[in-house]
Amino acid sequence: MSEQTEGQTVINASAAEIMDVLTDFEAYPEWAEVKSVRVLERGEGGLGTKVHFEVEVPVLGAASYTLAYRYAPADGGMSWVSTQAQGAVSHISGEYLLSQVDDRETKVIYRLSVDLGVLLPGFVRTQGERRVIENALDGLKGRVEGV
Repeated sequence: MSEQTEGQTVINASAAEIMDVLTDFEAYPEWAEVKSVRVLERGEGGLGTKVHFEVEVPVLGAASYTLAYRYAPADGGMSWVSTQAQGAVSHISGEYLLSQVDDRETKVIYRLSVDLGVLLPGFVRTQGERRVIENALDGLKGRVEGV
């Protein structure tokens, strides 16, 4: 398994507001680089615990995967690991960690590890993960802040 790549940002919103966006999986195609999403299973409070995604990986092509989610208490974030993957991706794991800075700001850390279905040099994979993280954090910030 590959090492995790990390990125972070501060969003002008509470951790609860950010978690509302992160757990609204069906809306991901509107702000994240995701073609389609299906929530396969829901747990406590209706939160998605198993979610299927279809994405297009630049240069490598289409990928689909199912992620199993766990949620931190008190809007502290969420983590995931793939239970199934096809195409350009063979395994994914990651997490969003949220920490309230003050009443209106929350620090968001995003960690991601992706194993690809094809062999690529480590620096190429890491650059790809960084791009995914930057785009995800920018998309999340824009969605939450209404930018």
